[in-house]
This record gives sequence, C-alpha cells and structure tokens, in this order.
Amino acid sequence: MSHVRVHNFAISLDGYGSGEPQSREEPFGHAGERLHEWMFTTRFWNEMHDDPGGSEGADNALAIRHGQGIGAEIMGSNKFGPPGWQDDPDWKGWWGPNPPFHTPTFVLTHRPREPIEMEGGTTFHFLDASPAEAVEQAKAAAGDLDVRIGGGATVIRDAIAAGLVDHVHLVQVPIVLGRGSNVWEGLEALEDGYDIEATSTSSGVTHLTFTRRR
Repeated sequence: MSHVRVHNFAISLDGYGSGEPQSREEPFGHAGERLHEWMFTTRFWNEMHDDPGGSEGADNALAIRHGQGIGAEIMGSNKFGPPGWQDDPDWKGWWGPNPPFHTPTFVLTHRPREPIEMEGGTTFHFLDASPAEAVEQAKAAAGDLDVRIGGGATVIRDAIAAGLVDHVHLVQVPIVLGRGSNVWEGLEALEDGYDIEATSTSSGVTHLTFTRRR
C-alpha cells in the first residue's frame, strides 16, 4: 500500500514555509535562503549538485529520506513558478531541463496546460483539482511507490487537513518571519492524529516528524 509523505519542508519558528512577496528574483520572498541553509552543507544536497562533499550527520540522515521510494510528486502553483508564470508559455519550472524529481509531477493550478516532458523522467502534469483528486491521480501514477507532497505550505496544510498525509517531516529553522505562507493555519489539535518526534541537530534546526496513527 502506497503512502503520502512530506519531506525536508523547512519552516520558521512561527510556521512560515516562505516569506513574501515571492517573485522570480526572490522565490521565497523576504525569507531568502535562510530556511534552507541547514541543507546546503549536507552530502544529500551536494550529491544532487554533483559534488561529492558534504556532512553525513543527523541533518543528512533525515534529508536523504526525501527520495526513497517515491513514485510521484504533488506541488502547488507557487512552487512551480513565480506569480504570473501561467502567462509565460515557455516557463518550465525553476530547475532547468533536468528537474530533480524524476517522476510524474502534478502541479496544482487553476489554469492547467498541456503536460511538459522533461529530461530524467520528470513529466509535469497541471491539474485544477482538490488535494484528494490530486492524490488519487498521483497514486495511480506512482504504482506501488509512495507519493511525495513537495509544498508549498498551503498544499501541505490542505492535504493534512483532508486526512491524506501519512508521514510529515518538517524542519524548524530558528528564525521568525512574521508573514508569508503558514503551514499550521487551521490545523488545531494536529497532534491528536499523529505520533510526533523532535530531533535537534548541531546546525540549529529541529526536525519534526509526524507519523499518522493507525
């Protein structure tokens, strides 16, 4: 049975997964890259960028689970591109000709377009669908493998609220953003449905893992 998972999604102390305003020049708004600095020193990150270096500590051990057993990805419109990308017929995402997903990838947008086949096994499919409908299509594409919800915060939040997510890995970074897209909004008593573990590391972040109770 396949599962729905979230991995390596970084949030601020006050729960924001990105700042504002988001743009092509500043994809994470006023947050910049501060939410992701913990990852940049890991072997996981360096190997994705063809660099054999990087640390192998707890941050890396948790980060590498991101790609294990994943057969499809779901992401929101704001992860795929900056505001207004739907008006650019040539926009194919932030990641160049060979995106790092290597699976069918479902982009939630109110303005769907034809699928885009990229190098390395990634095909972007554009859906105007509810989280449940998107998960159903992604599971069909993933076969026996799992579905990863890659973000942003709104997509993750909506999927959790709909009872669709089995495993959530959030990385709490010790900064306060004050505004942006918040992953916790509307998720009161989330702890009632999940077993929660917290692991703090020398980089200063805390890895929060939520495993849905059966």
